[in-house]
Amino acid sequence: MKKIIVAIDGPSGSGKSTVAKLLAKKLGYTYIDTGAMYRAIALQAKRDNVDINSGIALSSLCDSVQIGFVPNNDGLSTILNGVDVSEEIRTPEMSMAASDISAKKEVRQSLLSLQRRMGENGGVVLEGRDVGTVIFPNAEAKFFLDASLEERGKRRYKELAAKGLDVTLEQTIEDVKKRDINDSSRDIAPLKMADDSILVDSTNVGIKEVVEKMIEVIKSREA
Repeated sequence: MKKIIVAIDGPSGSGKSTVAKLLAKKLGYTYIDTGAMYRAIALQAKRDNVDINSGIALSSLCDSVQIGFVPNNDGLSTILNGVDVSEEIRTPEMSMAASDISAKKEVRQSLLSLQRRMGENGGVVLEGRDVGTVIFPNAEAKFFLDASLEERGKRRYKELAAKGLDVTLEQTIEDVKKRDINDSSRDIAPLKMADDSILVDSTNVGIKEVVEKMIEVIKSREA
């Protein structure tokens, strides 16, 4: 059985991270969170007071940092310059900042090569917004995971509230909506479903059922 490249794309709050982690664990694959890489760059830009509207400045920043992943009990820790920043990059502020900088071609070009090196040998589950369309357009298994705006907002709200952040459901839904617009309307690598992706709507479907459906497809393509 060959190990393939599994691409999972979709909007914020659709369940990509949860599903990708479970898939990777069940398959014995490596999990790669491409969105976390943009969040890490956004965090470093904030720390260094880098102008996120300057592609040149962001390109220089990308060249100067080291981003990696380390497995943990929850799936994966994001390591920025040797320090675990998994919690810091998951705030609403970093979500919007990541959406902003991901529209810069210099940032996407810098991270694209790294993402491809991470997954080029197969046996990986990558999740993000342009995995199946840009990073690995030839991935053997592609999925587009989606859910209603209200459901995605509720999930995101519960996640943030559980971390003790001062958020409201209404504002969280609005933030998710704004990020949808930003991600799908940018000129470079916009969020969209690849022609050969399988659409999975998780609005009223449990995680277990979603994962089982995906594994069935993946196993058929490993042969």
